[in-house]
Amino acid sequence: MAGIHTPTELQQAISACRGSFIAVGIFSMFINVLMLVPPLYMLQIYDRVISTRSIDTLLMLTLIVVFFFLVMGGLELVRSRLMVRVGNRLDTLLSERLYSAMFHKSLSSPAGQTAQPLTDLTTLRQFLTGNAPFAFFDAPWIPIYIGVLFLFHAWLGVFAIAAGLVLLGLALANEWATRTLLTRAGSDQLTSQQLATANLANAEVVHAMGILPGLRARWARHHHQYLLKQSRASDRAGALINASKVMRLLCQSMILGLGALLAIEGELSPGMMIAGSILMGRALAPIDQMMAAWKGFIGARSAHERLQTLFRETSAEQPRMALPTPTGNLHLENISAAPPGARKTTLRGITLSVARGEHIGIIGPSASGKSTLARVALGLWPTQTGKVRLDGADITQWDREALGPSIGYLPQDIELFDGTISDNIARFGDVDPAAVVEAARWAGVHEMILQQPDGYDTWISSSRGVLSGGQRQRIGLARALYGKPVLVVLDEPNSNLDDSGEKALAATLERLRAEQITLLVISHRHHLLAHVDKLLVLKDGRMGMFGPRDEVIGHFKRQRQPAPEAAPTRVQASAMHAHPTARGSQS
Repeated sequence: MAGIHTPTELQQAISACRGSFIAVGIFSMFINVLMLVPPLYMLQIYDRVISTRSIDTLLMLTLIVVFFFLVMGGLELVRSRLMVRVGNRLDTLLSERLYSAMFHKSLSSPAGQTAQPLTDLTTLRQFLTGNAPFAFFDAPWIPIYIGVLFLFHAWLGVFAIAAGLVLLGLALANEWATRTLLTRAGSDQLTSQQLATANLANAEVVHAMGILPGLRARWARHHHQYLLKQSRASDRAGALINASKVMRLLCQSMILGLGALLAIEGELSPGMMIAGSILMGRALAPIDQMMAAWKGFIGARSAHERLQTLFRETSAEQPRMALPTPTGNLHLENISAAPPGARKTTLRGITLSVARGEHIGIIGPSASGKSTLARVALGLWPTQTGKVRLDGADITQWDREALGPSIGYLPQDIELFDGTISDNIARFGDVDPAAVVEAARWAGVHEMILQQPDGYDTWISSSRGVLSGGQRQRIGLARALYGKPVLVVLDEPNSNLDDSGEKALAATLERLRAEQITLLVISHRHHLLAHVDKLLVLKDGRMGMFGPRDEVIGHFKRQRQPAPEAAPTRVQASAMHAHPTARGSQS
């Protein structure tokens, strides 16, 4: 219903820990009550023991105080362990969901994604498991100590309230003076870390072309801004924290003077004077501790806000009804689409029908929308208009984990992950040796893998390692073919291949045809197109031509130009007659 606020997973996780927070609050209550023991002990020493000179009374009081201190130490231990458990539980409840949220966020906003959310979760957990939260749990008990001071004498209570207001004002001034600077410093630090990570990922290019000085200077500017703002915030916080510390010590001393004055006038006993000073210190301690922990609190609060934003922007996937295993019939219905975050539409009015086992070649000039079409067909990027259907079902209706084994995808930029070759081919699931070898044979890479130091158990890196670009591409192809998917999309699969790799790829395409596996292949090399049934020509994001391969190629030869005319051709008409759902247009 409109207007109903749905809590995020972070809020739900914190709510799940509510019982632990309540328990910590209860323990804090007992601890703060026991904090009255030292001033009361001092009161009894000065007002009873010294005046009566009773050793037995002193011994009994001392034993009672020791017992209460042991109890308080045990409560402190339990309280700290409870907060550690709270931090661990938050991590357990959120880490996997957070990882998925980061993944889905990277799909919708590919640029600039980092592992910062995991760092934010660590920051939040470390704040909760430290000593800083206890100051906030102890703060509500400040009125108890002030109330006891009022019982001693009204002027002691008034003085404590005035001192507390002064320290509270310093705490608020600390928040006002440092919050913006710390937030901006954190942003600059994040930017500098992202720049450093990106530069290290391209270290070879940077070193080869001498780009390091420029990149280093760019990183240094952000790092310097971070240090400058961090230093300013620390200077301001340090001044205010020192002022708070001096004020607290001054107030503790001044209350002794006030107590002495009242004792001289006979309105207060010496024991109450000493006990009042101790109570004053205890009443002001939480404020002092909060100021000391304020930097950590600001960091935890910023991390909490970023996590909240991420969870709001990436809703958790809802369970979907299992659909039958697809057979590979793909339909694109009047598709218009653009890369996530882009304003300009890349694809316009694409309608295409691909039957099971059909092989479609997609060609066109650079920036014509070929890779966008591949991603949209797989449901990786959303459509602006139209539907992508696999076996009649909207591609968004499929559960991705269930659909994944039926899909093979080789992107233009080969991405392998840290792990063994077999792990990468098996998509980091349970490794089926027979299926891994079969996929490698299909991709024509089995013999090459056997020549590696540890064969299929050879460790490879996501960035660099023992494999060449062509070898990585062929292993990526084997991964795409693992488990005999029903739909395979290959984006420039031969961009890094030599002659032997080209021949192996041609054999792979023929094997896919024999297995009745639906194929979309994007390529600039025309000899690869000999293995497709139809050609789709994209121009400026629109269908320039679509039809049987030989007719499209024949049309090009007759026109003697690299791209078709805008107006529909006989090839298009015949293709649309054979496939009523396939249309082409050019404007």
